[in-house]
Amino acid sequence: MNLNIRRFLPVLSAGPLLILVLSASATADTIVLKSGQKIEGQVLKVQEDVIFVDIGIDVIKVPVDSIDKRMEDDAKEEATDTATKTSAGLLKMAKLPVKTVKDLVKRYAEGVVLIQNPGGLGSGFIVSEEGHCVTNYHVVEGQTRLAVTIFHRKENGEFERVAVRDVKILSLNPHFDLALLQIPKQDGIDFRPVFVAEDDSHREGDKVFAIGSPLGLERSVSEGIVSTRNRNMDGIVYIQTTAQINPGNSGGPLFNNKGEVVGVINMKLTLGEGLGFAIPVAYLRHFISNRDAFAFDRTNPNTGYHYLEPPGRTNPKQPYETEK
Repeated sequence: MNLNIRRFLPVLSAGPLLILVLSASATADTIVLKSGQKIEGQVLKVQEDVIFVDIGIDVIKVPVDSIDKRMEDDAKEEATDTATKTSAGLLKMAKLPVKTVKDLVKRYAEGVVLIQNPGGLGSGFIVSEEGHCVTNYHVVEGQTRLAVTIFHRKENGEFERVAVRDVKILSLNPHFDLALLQIPKQDGIDFRPVFVAEDDSHREGDKVFAIGSPLGLERSVSEGIVSTRNRNMDGIVYIQTTAQINPGNSGGPLFNNKGEVVGVINMKLTLGEGLGFAIPVAYLRHFISNRDAFAFDRTNPNTGYHYLEPPGRTNPKQPYETEK
């Protein structure tokens, strides 16, 4: 009989003598506690309030609020994403684990951009390595000159603001309030696209968070829950969320607790608090798959393909003729 049973033990602050540093392995992560102590081991599972770490001789439970930082092997994580990700046209998907908002912001914030036009600003997010970017129709409505600010992470971990002009408008869908742009390639900068959820499996009460530039305050993060996943307004279904939404968030992504985009933020109710709304990814998928039908042409007021109405009868009172 195998009596080697692993126990789950909480890590508590027990003074300077509690220092759990084991020999590092190729797959080890280093967790630095707020008390200054370090733990090295393989992270087995991440929950909202606790993570489980295999330190070799045991599995311990580390409260999230006791962690100062977690130094991960970014190359290993990149390889995992590459191995599990798939694509549907421009949109990318991946099998991602649940992580804390702090970890997810660190990982995917580079994919969120600030969009500026002569009349205002909004947010957007990159969906492909070629610079395709999604935002709201009302962010770019009536505009032909757009600029995008990319927040590029340098080798020292700090973010660098890179302003890009001559952004192309590719497709517009005013009905679902969606727009597809393309950011020109920049020397020395690789676009970091975000992943999109494969379905609408999110439910009421699930945690979500938004990244954007509300009122021009760049790289702002707000957290909340899904209030309802199918709020019907004017025949369109929206995700209602308690995450704080303000002007400037429009067009930005609404992430779940895996870092997948579940919606495109587009509006809030001004007469209440915590009443923000996002366009579900089902509408986004339809828009991207049929983007040619919504193609933008700045020289043609009827942008995209224009489907003509069928010709009417010259004499409406004349009955239909039937073939003999």
